[in-house]
Amino acid sequence: MPVMTKEIDAAVTLLRAGELVAFPTETVYGLGADARNPVALRKVYALKGRPATHPLILHLLSVDELASWAAEVPPMALRLAARFWPGPLTLVLRRAAGVADELTGGQDTIAVRVPAHPVARALLAAFGSGIAAPSANRYGRVSPTCAAHVREEFPQDLLVLEGGDCEVGLESTIVSLVGSTPQLLRPGVISSAALAAELGMSLQTPISVAAPRVPGSTAQHYAPQTPLTLVPAGRLDAAIKTAQAGGELVVTLACPPGTDAASYGRALYAELRRLDKQGASRILVESVPESADWDAVRDRLARAAATFL
Repeated sequence: MPVMTKEIDAAVTLLRAGELVAFPTETVYGLGADARNPVALRKVYALKGRPATHPLILHLLSVDELASWAAEVPPMALRLAARFWPGPLTLVLRRAAGVADELTGGQDTIAVRVPAHPVARALLAAFGSGIAAPSANRYGRVSPTCAAHVREEFPQDLLVLEGGDCEVGLESTIVSLVGSTPQLLRPGVISSAALAAELGMSLQTPISVAAPRVPGSTAQHYAPQTPLTLVPAGRLDAAIKTAQAGGELVVTLACPPGTDAASYGRALYAELRRLDKQGASRILVESVPESADWDAVRDRLARAAATFL
């Protein structure tokens, strides 16, 4: 995709002035701010309606910049960066001195990744510093995977850099490296098995609140405004009949046999947004397979449905 220099320059001017811009990554579109500017970072929280204790993800152009933001860069971080960056992997490390609390949600850790999308990389290169960027949507809602989704969320005068449909369509895998054993804090398209193979050890899944807070870790997240219910595989037709018998208007999202996780995940948020506009009383979503390659999709669907269980 050609990178439009004029638009990039305009975005850089806004970022340097402490304003916000939206831009594409390979995962979802992000709402960007100068990561060194606490006032700009507070604007991100205000626009999204995001709690100030929820950290933002720092986007960098290169692993070479990591030492300016992290107190230490352990060998495991360098191994994962060499294998998966640029790409949809976020690493959680101890934050360096001088990093704004607004970036980390007040924690002593920082979440950072190097995106692969050419527009994101062009923006980072032109800006010359880190950009904090959570997903460009209202807090807890469905993430945007195209520029039109961002404009639906924020119809006010927000510069949105065009970058087409996101290639991955689900948020990045998040791994914490602040302890002796790596922890998988959020599943994504980079699987736990792939990470373990690179590190030569298995990743833990934290079961306590002692783990660092990270984006998308609340029980309810990624949710459409229409209540969403998960239906066991093969029971979608029966669930439709039951709902209709009770006078409900429902819309559905099936998981046809043979569907692969990558394709389903890429289209998921766009489908949820489409169904959310149908005026139904409920969205019925057929449960997806239990295999490991579906972990990220199952996580997002479970959180989307959590409010209404």
